[in-house]
Amino acid sequence: MLFRRMLASVLFLAFSASAATAADAKNVVLFVVDDQGLQAGCYGNSAIKTPNIDRLSLAGTRFTRAHCTTASCSASRSVLLSGLYNHAIGHYGHSHGYNHFSTYETVRSLPVLLSEAGYRTCSIGKYHVAPEYVYHFETYRNEKIQGARNAVQMAHNAKEWIAEQDDRPFFLYFCTSDPHRGRGADGFSNFNDDPGHYPGVTPVRYSPDDVIVPPWLPDQPEVRQELAEFYQAISRLDQGLGLLLDALEETGHWDDTLILFLSDNGPPFPGAKTNLYQPGMNLPLIVRHPELETGDTCDALATWADVAPTILDYCGVEPQPAPPIQARENVGRTATKGPKRPYKLHGRSFLSAMGGQQPSGWDESYASHTFHEITMYYPMRVIVSGKYKYIFNIAHQLPYPFASDLQRSPTWQGVLKRDDELYGKRTVYAYLHRARHELYDLEADPHEIENLAFDPGHQNKLEELQGKLKAWQKRTKDPWLLKWEYE
Repeated sequence: MLFRRMLASVLFLAFSASAATAADAKNVVLFVVDDQGLQAGCYGNSAIKTPNIDRLSLAGTRFTRAHCTTASCSASRSVLLSGLYNHAIGHYGHSHGYNHFSTYETVRSLPVLLSEAGYRTCSIGKYHVAPEYVYHFETYRNEKIQGARNAVQMAHNAKEWIAEQDDRPFFLYFCTSDPHRGRGADGFSNFNDDPGHYPGVTPVRYSPDDVIVPPWLPDQPEVRQELAEFYQAISRLDQGLGLLLDALEETGHWDDTLILFLSDNGPPFPGAKTNLYQPGMNLPLIVRHPELETGDTCDALATWADVAPTILDYCGVEPQPAPPIQARENVGRTATKGPKRPYKLHGRSFLSAMGGQQPSGWDESYASHTFHEITMYYPMRVIVSGKYKYIFNIAHQLPYPFASDLQRSPTWQGVLKRDDELYGKRTVYAYLHRARHELYDLEADPHEIENLAFDPGHQNKLEELQGKLKAWQKRTKDPWLLKWEYE
């Protein structure tokens, strides 16, 4: 009995210290959009109307070389919320339906760590990770958000939650389903045709003649039509972002909140989403730190594995492993043993990198993609080092697999009907059939067309990057490290 009382006292003091520390901490909003690339005014697209993304950019730091670590929605979100590469936590692809990928239960996710440090946590919109008890939020505010397509309603829900009487600091995870394409063969248009479909949202329409076709897409009528509808979805989510920024100001939290705006992976077109070519991984990242200068740019190679460590750094929270045996009261079960070693995240905080345009020590990064849907096995491991990028296509013997929505898109169906030789700047054959090793000079060849892996003059660079990639795979416990020997 005495031991129990002593233990209770220790636990109470520990909790009280944690809560007291959290009371002085700051708030965080993580705003994640679905399948958007660099299609925004602040990223140089003069055809699209994104006044609120641009507004946030002027108030914060715009990263130019930030990238996801896996080009798939569900897997990418597991990285964002864990600070760990998805190959190390089991979340190799989609969590929903028959795909059924999920994270190991010993992982300590961002919302759980912040909750234990005294934060109140809220998820609004797209969730798409599993299991829930690993990525548990204190509350979910998804009323009337229409599949997370109505970002205006999402912002209203967020404001109500932020304004509640609660002295604890907050973490808000705000995730739109826009601008992800629809499920039907008509792509985006099934969400755009009805101007009154999303109450509170003002439709912003675009002419296919006015869109900017990026070099990695073919300039064809159906592509322009899809881009016009894609732009409309981006302008729709932009309105929700604007209302959320207004809400922070109106509730008095503009000057005590870290705001991060980013996309889970690249645009929902072949050549971007599910690919670790640049259109699929080089994505928007805008960070508004209330204590730093505004309107800056940063060339740091920050990745989505760095997001959770950055937020924890800002909040002053040190990640810790779960106790060896932890009761899961919310699901009525007990977890397996957690890691014995100190809990070390794969990413690192980029707060210190935000002070300069070209910060030292931020010129090398890694990416890891294995699945999208469970039928899409195509593991890729990537290192970007300086101006060079190396891609290890582990299953290069297979033709490149298509996500179901990309395969039936008017963009790709047009390629098939015309029997096109080229897809953007790359041949259709090269897109579907890839070499085991790809090496590119991103300065001289930003569209990744000239593979230098077989160039005698670049063999030393190839071997250097392969050595670094292997060492990284070993450090992060990548099961596919074995493929260097077995295949």
